[in-house]
Amino acid sequence: MKELYRSKGYSDEWIEKRVRGIAIRDELTDEWKQRGVKTEKEYGILTAEISKATFGMTPSEYQKFKGLKQENLRDHMNDLELIFSMLGGASTTMIARGKDAKGFEENQDAAKVGGEVAGVVRKELEKRSGKRVATVENYLEESEGKMRVGLKNYFF
Repeated sequence: MKELYRSKGYSDEWIEKRVRGIAIRDELTDEWKQRGVKTEKEYGILTAEISKATFGMTPSEYQKFKGLKQENLRDHMNDLELIFSMLGGASTTMIARGKDAKGFEENQDAAKVGGEVAGVVRKELEKRSGKRVATVENYLEESEGKMRVGLKNYFF
């Protein structure tokens, strides 16, 4: 996996976040499976709940926002977008376990709350930094170097 991203020109730092995000997503989907989420449609709805609460957009809305067609959305996220995506997924996993969520509806509630946790933090960062976390920039149009320069304005 790492070599594939490296061959596409991604930095080791970005790859580290992306691979960690994949692991968090796998843990979440394994949790859903164990908790009675059955169909791909249900997984899609739960994912959309997390994304909507985290970023204010469903994954399909987010793809349109970034100008993507069939490309993987997360492969076109900057560092902060990946971090908030991970936070939404990890929070959902923790909440589902804490509430012992069973079945689709209880996991849907956990997904909303998990996404809200990440959304609250995102909104606070945006308020304090004066910049949006979700950006239209993506790896189709912007080099990672340019995106990293822009991210430095968040912290320095």
